Amino acid sequence: MSDDVEGVEPAEPVHRPVLRVVKGDLTPEELAALVAVVAARNAAAAHAAAAASKPVARSEWGHPARQVRTPHTFGPDQWRRSTFGR
Repeated sequence: MSDDVEGVEPAEPVHRPVLRVVKGDLTPEELAALVAVVAARNAAAAHAAAAASKPVARSEWGHPARQVRTPHTFGPDQWRRSTFGR
């Protein structure tokens, strides 16, 4: 009789290795260097994806509110008030 029952998942999921040495024999230092390089590339890709999803700040010079101006008024000393407000 088998212990496997169809349709029932095991209590703990089976983890597959991310890296596998196919040929050769790595020393622990070589394996650590390989893992560090793969982790750094993965972190760089995640950082690039996060940076691409951030909205770019819009320049205030092109903001539509700058196109709205108060009408020009005429009178003494109005040239100064047209710039500095009332």
